Amino acid sequence: MSQQPFKFKQFTIQQDRCAMKIGTDGVLLGAWSSLEHQPESILDIGTGTGLIALMLAQRSEAGLIDALEIEENAYEQAVDNFEQSDWGDRLFCYHAGFDEFVEEMQDEEKYDLIISNPPFYTEDYKTGDDNRDQARFADALPLTELIVGASLLLSQNGHFDLVIPFTEEKNALEIADSHKLFPLKITRVKGTEGSPVKRSLISFGFEKKEAIIDELILEISRHNYTEDFKKLVSHFYLKL
Repeated sequence: MSQQPFKFKQFTIQQDRCAMKIGTDGVLLGAWSSLEHQPESILDIGTGTGLIALMLAQRSEAGLIDALEIEENAYEQAVDNFEQSDWGDRLFCYHAGFDEFVEEMQDEEKYDLIISNPPFYTEDYKTGDDNRDQARFADALPLTELIVGASLLLSQNGHFDLVIPFTEEKNALEIADSHKLFPLKITRVKGTEGSPVKRSLISFGFEKKEAIIDELILEISRHNYTEDFKKLVSHFYLKL
């Protein structure tokens, strides 16, 4: 994995101390998440390098953008990335587990947007790299814990957005429904036209209505990106 800084149009991500490097999932979620409800406060759960929080700082006028990271090296790197950005005064990172954060914060002011690119490998094996395993295995932050916690921290008109494997979509919708969170929009992501759906981008809210469901195809062929994908991420990637 690259140890080199990842340069976006308006900020740079240092990632040498993070187990999980910049990936398409995080960029997709940070660009896709709707800001139409004009969130004043945002929480990025499992921020890693700080990528999604920085993307939302670029895209929004939110005065408060909190991030949460349990792994110490990633936490320190996110703090550094925040401080080196143009939005350091709006960004704050907590070094804590999600369970203790929820316990501490659930009686405080709620967040208008909660967003997460959570760990989702559920296979029995581990890589042997404890930091990488913690960043990418679902037992570090089970989907149920994530959704339940988000429901406790979300404002009444807020959105909870996440990216998960398509194979987890049905499970996520069922868990959310049991905690009075309902899908507002679902975008299913495919690598190419002929490939299977790989990811689901889901936006939840407390209002129950018919969800908008669409599809996003990333590439026509290798490194030949679709217009939909380029339009979505054009404010971030240098070469798009």
